[in-house]
Amino acid sequence: GTGSSILSALQDLFWLSKSKVEKQLQIISVLQWVLTFLIMGVACTLILMYILCTDCWAIAALYLAWLVFDWNTPKKGGRRSQWVRNWAIWRYFRDYFPIRLVKTHNLLTTRNYIFGYHPHGIMGLGAFCNFSTEATGVSQKFPGIRPYLATLAGNFRMPILRDYLMSGGICPVNRDSIDYILSKNGSGNAIIIVVGGAAESLNCTPGKNSVTLKNRKGFVKLALRHGADLVPVYSFGENEVYKQVIFEEGSWGRWVQKKFQKHIGFAPCIFHGRGLFSSNTWGLLPYPKPITTVVGEPITIPKIDNPSQREVDFYHSIYVDSLIKLFNKYKSKFGLPETEVLEVN
Repeated sequence: GTGSSILSALQDLFWLSKSKVEKQLQIISVLQWVLTFLIMGVACTLILMYILCTDCWAIAALYLAWLVFDWNTPKKGGRRSQWVRNWAIWRYFRDYFPIRLVKTHNLLTTRNYIFGYHPHGIMGLGAFCNFSTEATGVSQKFPGIRPYLATLAGNFRMPILRDYLMSGGICPVNRDSIDYILSKNGSGNAIIIVVGGAAESLNCTPGKNSVTLKNRKGFVKLALRHGADLVPVYSFGENEVYKQVIFEEGSWGRWVQKKFQKHIGFAPCIFHGRGLFSSNTWGLLPYPKPITTVVGEPITIPKIDNPSQREVDFYHSIYVDSLIKLFNKYKSKFGLPETEVLEVN
């Protein structure tokens, strides 16, 4: 009757409203991370300097005093917070794309690991969501394994930002930090290194599957020195979420990018995603494209205190082959044609 029709209409309206709210929450969750990635460090530094010049200077002074005392914490495993890693906002972040984590093999808690994450993309969104939050269930998929996502050490010199990053289990990608985690933090640790780094980010663009790996062997040497197993990880869709202006080798744009990369550690990219209110406009929000991160089979690595170049090259070649096999095995499952080839530079 009329009553049931009205009730049905109200229910449809309720669910429509709920869907819209969830979509807006997804956009907000991604926007806050993009702004964190781009400006939080500089913004917090400027705010702290401003507070020092106001009547509230004592608050800033206390924080700076504590910062000096706490300066080396990022190098000693950081200060992760399970509460922060389990925030509901990360689940909205996950669902915006959506992002998935695929486990292919078990990991022993009696071993330590170095995950090589590929490709970098513009912001490494898959790496962050999968390993610095619990949104995709990394702790349930790999019980007893503590993931540490390694990023630029310069981020940990920024007030407030450093604490925010550490709460997610993020650590500096330098030798001191990695040595500490792999030698003084017990077993069951997994350091995730985005191997291609800034150089790889300069070449990421939708439809392109390429990694910067041929001359990246430092992570293999670290694995040998600590006897940490290597695990190849490929994130299908990481390059699809932003569009970038690619400068050709020898152009002034590429020259500027390489200078930044050499002296500061990151390369400025000219990129865009979708707008905040419309997918048909340009903006900072990534495009909502699926990102599927596949964690491959661990490669058993012996402990060699001073590995020779020949030993490093040998295990590096095994790693490259394993990554290519992982890509080829799963490419068609996640939307790529069988003819697609992973380009290793």
